Amino acid sequence: MKLHHIIEAQQFDVPTLDKLFEISKKMETVVQEGGTSDFHNRIMSTLFYEPSTRTRFSFETAMHRLGGRVISTENAREFSSVSKGETLEDTIRILNGYADVIVMRHNEVGAARRAAAVSAVPVINAGDGAGQHPTQALLDLYTIRKEIGKINGLRIAMVGDLAQGRTVRSLAYLLSKYEDVRMYFVAPQLLRMKEDILEHLRERKVEYVEEEELAKVLPEVDVVYQTRIQKERFGDRIADYEQCRGVYIIDESCLRLMRPDSIIMHPLPRLDEIRMEVDNDRRAAYFRQAQNGLYVRMALLSQVLG
Repeated sequence: MKLHHIIEAQQFDVPTLDKLFEISKKMETVVQEGGTSDFHNRIMSTLFYEPSTRTRFSFETAMHRLGGRVISTENAREFSSVSKGETLEDTIRILNGYADVIVMRHNEVGAARRAAAVSAVPVINAGDGAGQHPTQALLDLYTIRKEIGKINGLRIAMVGDLAQGRTVRSLAYLLSKYEDVRMYFVAPQLLRMKEDILEHLRERKVEYVEEEELAKVLPEVDVVYQTRIQKERFGDRIADYEQCRGVYIIDESCLRLMRPDSIIMHPLPRLDEIRMEVDNDRRAAYFRQAQNGLYVRMALLSQVLG
């Protein structure tokens, strides 16, 4: 498996995913044993133009567990030379002289591709606006395989902000590589899955259903992938946000409709779209999902740095 830049979910094929998940499983043992010093002389830069907790901390923890070091900014738009007008391309060229890998989150779609175009060191896309979040999709897929035991034949409901949700876009691309997968896209009309994803699924002959009523699909699926209605993506369209927020909420009534062996996932952070009463149900997999992000990101870093 050879990896360099990690920009989008489409760049992965099934054999590469299988190998990556084998390494991720080994990383679970590495963490249990306290980490490794294999990458003690390597430096990772986390360059974040948007706020993050899980993604930035899990990447930084992953690098520390591998024995490496981290240089970081969590608000590059305000606390870097970007505030003086420096271009993204110049920032990346400068970081090439400091770091062995750059993990970047940006508010603009396509920013990761722009960064990779001028970078000799690997660039890992940690989310670019409403575009993609490939490492989140990888940890999501790893979680599904661990929890459900399979990916072929999967039935999954993606719920909430599908139009602006980069996590569901990336996950749809990954799932389209497997056999007999059926996706249920549950969203209000304003936030339905965008046509580029639907066209990709049609080209791959992947079955999907668009639905507005969550209760209809809960008994049918192995995975309920709940997402937050993202206020920050609406800009000044406050009326649209208020119309969509709170439409889909996972609570005890939803649990009664779900299969006993199904799971609930969420990329986090959550607001009120999953009630806290759900947390104690064994089907609530979202905190285990977040933990899996550490192992997958350790595996990715070990490969791009190896």
